[in-house]
Amino acid sequence: MQNCNPKFKSDLKTRCYHFSLDIIAFIDTLPNKRTIWIIADQLLRSSMSIGANLIEGSAASSRLEYKKFYEIALKSANETKYWLCLLRDSKLAETAKVNLLLNEATEIANMLAAGVIKLKSTKF
Repeated sequence: MQNCNPKFKSDLKTRCYHFSLDIIAFIDTLPNKRTIWIIADQLLRSSMSIGANLIEGSAASSRLEYKKFYEIALKSANETKYWLCLLRDSKLAETAKVNLLLNEATEIANMLAAGVIKLKSTKF
């Protein structure tokens, strides 16, 4: 699921894009159950929101606005982890697959959190 390119780790936007593609592929493997539809819809929205907010933040008109988009992306990453854990712990999805996605979501969230901290510590 993860690219082996050394630059991949530092290219957060590309990484988020590939993460969204991985989530789409994962959701397509889930059983066709009503509860899964609801969780999968939320998972899809939150995971796609991470990269979308980074892209939108690229066009921000100020550093403060840019920071806000980073914060929203971080919140979406944390929400994504919640939905993945819910699928795993309810036994609605295969634990190994969820854990791979959860590890990637956690790494992305950590990168975003470091960015938010850096943005908050610098003067505008």
